[in-house]
Formats: sequence, C-alpha cells, structure tokens
Amino acid sequence: MTVLAAEPRVRIADGLRHTGTLAWRTLVQIKHNPFELLDFSVQPVMFLLLFTYVFGGAIAGSPGDYLAFGLSGIIVQNLLFATLNTGVGLNTDLSKGVFDRLRSLPIARWSPLAGRIVADMIKQAWAVALLLGVGMILGFRVATGPLEVLGTFGLLLVFGMAASWMSVLVAMLVSAPEKVQIFGFVLLFPLTFASNAFAPTDSMPGWLQAWVKVNPVSVLADAIRGLLNGGPVAGPVTQALLWAAALLAVFAPLSVWAFRRRV
Repeated sequence: MTVLAAEPRVRIADGLRHTGTLAWRTLVQIKHNPFELLDFSVQPVMFLLLFTYVFGGAIAGSPGDYLAFGLSGIIVQNLLFATLNTGVGLNTDLSKGVFDRLRSLPIARWSPLAGRIVADMIKQAWAVALLLGVGMILGFRVATGPLEVLGTFGLLLVFGMAASWMSVLVAMLVSAPEKVQIFGFVLLFPLTFASNAFAPTDSMPGWLQAWVKVNPVSVLADAIRGLLNGGPVAGPVTQALLWAAALLAVFAPLSVWAFRRRV
C-alpha cells in the first residue's frame, strides 16, 4: 500500500500554508474555465425563483411573504448541496492522478483535502451573496444590521466547511465522481426537505415534527432567520456551531484516514 510521502510532523503553520497554496490552485482554474461557477450561480438562483413563485403563494400567501421565511432555508439547502462539488472535485483529481504528483511533496497529509474545501468555501460565499442579492431584488429585506449579515456569512461558511468533510469521505471511498452525487440523493435530499427550510414545522405531521426540530438543517435555517430577520439567535447559532463541531470531529479524521489509504 502506497502512502502520501509527507512529513509525519508537519507544523500546523506549514500545513495552513500548504492548504492556501492548494486552494489557490483550485480557484485559479476559474480564470480558464468560468463554467466552474455555474453550480454556485445558476442552480441557487433557479431554486430561489422556483420556490418563491411556485410554492410561495401556497405556503405563505404571497411570494414576498414567503421570501421572509424561505430565503434562509434556500440558502442553507444550496450550501449543503454545493458541498457535493467538493467531493466530486476531489474524486476527479484522484481519478486523473493529480494526487500522485503530490505524493512526493513534503506537505501535510490533510492539506490537499482542506485546500479543496477552502476553495469551495470561497465559491460558497459567492453563492450566498448572490442569493441575498437576488432575494433583495425580489423583495426580501434584511431586518437586522451589517454585523448580523457578516455573522450569517461566517456561520454558513463554518457549517459548510464542516459538512464538506462528509462529501470528502464519500469521495475517498467511491470509485467514480458520479457516485458522490448519489450520496446527495441518499442523504442530503431527505435531510434537507425533511426540515423547516422550506415550510413551517407546525404544518407537518406530528411524527415528522419531532425529527424536524432536531434536524441540523432546521437548526441552521432557524439561526440564519434569526440573524437576517430578527428573533432568537443565541440558541440556534450555538446549536448550529455544536453540529458543525461534531461533523468536523467525526468526518475530518475519517476522511484523512481514507485519503491516506487510497493514495
């Protein structure tokens, strides 16, 4: 079994530098292939328009009223589904032998994975800004202030970074990028839609409400609503951060372990 030829005791500062270099390698590809931003641009806006104008009237009475509730959930849904791009990109790099060229470099073992995640988090920030911008064009108004908006970005990116490690682990375990996408339908699709991201909890059957209330997607959506619309913030934000910490603690070490076994 071949392992990545990195120093076993690379300093954290050096590992962060390696991560930044590999993140830049991913981002610079946008200059030569702007279509890489399509998944972070077209799809989010498409979901926003469809949910607002197709379901908005039925759920909230009007598209404008639905935006006040649903925009936060749509942002969260897009954040989680966009993490699949991280797994697909890493699996593609593995298939093309990119990591074979990194094998002889004295880099931190986790930096190729973290570098891709950091690059995709920058793309995620673009998608969040785009959704907020289009939402405001459609009539959404932020009821809080600039600090809360910055907090929204920070919380989303922290949670997205942690959740990305799930996709990374799948990418290390499957043989083709298409199989990473299947992961989205098996786990992320029901996790996202069985939440209060798109519809209020009290409109659901009682047996489903119990799950929705503890669903991390619901927790994050409530936190974003509090930050953007006003309302409870401390509780939902704390719970969202705890979920992010748990995801990171479980899936990051497993992903690094699977990566070392694979390359």
